[in-house]
Amino acid sequence: MTREEKALAIEDLTAQLAGVNVLYLADISGLDADTTSNLRRACFKAGIKLEVVKNTLLDKAMEASETNYGELPTVLKGNTSIMIAETANGPAKVIKEFRKKSDKPLLKGAYINEEIYIGDNQLDSLVSIKSKEEVIAEIIGLLQSPAQRVIAALQNQEEKEEAAE
Repeated sequence: MTREEKALAIEDLTAQLAGVNVLYLADISGLDADTTSNLRRACFKAGIKLEVVKNTLLDKAMEASETNYGELPTVLKGNTSIMIAETANGPAKVIKEFRKKSDKPLLKGAYINEEIYIGDNQLDSLVSIKSKEEVIAEIIGLLQSPAQRVIAALQNQEEKEEAAE
C-alpha cells in the first residue's frame, strides 16, 4: 500500500467515524469464508456495517477524529473489524447470537455515546443496553399507565352512580 493509498484509507475511515455514536471493535480471525459471510449477512439484516480494517490505519483515523475514544485504541492488536450501527445494543446482540454456533467473533471494545467498553467480558452488559426506541416505548408506557387508571376510576364512578339511581 503506497503512502497515497494509506492517506486515502485514513481519510475514508475518519469520514466513516465522523458522527458515529456506536462503534464496536471485534476480532473475527479464524472464521472460515462461509461463517464470515453469514456474519456479514446477520450484520446487514441488523443494519450494522461490518468492515475489516488495518489497526494502524484505524488508530490514525481515531487520532484524526474529533471524538475522544479514550482507551479504545489500546485494543488494536491482531485482526480487527469495525461494526458501526445506529442502535447501541445491535452489534452486541449479533455477536452474542453468533457465539451460540462459534466461539468468535470476540469483542475487543466498544464506543457507545461517549462511553468506552473494553474487553469481551463487557458483552452481556452491552446486550442489555436499551435502544432509543425501547426507552421511548417504556417512557410512553409509564406515562400512559396513570392516565388509564384515572379514566378507569372515572368510568367506574360513573357506572356506580348510574346503578345507584
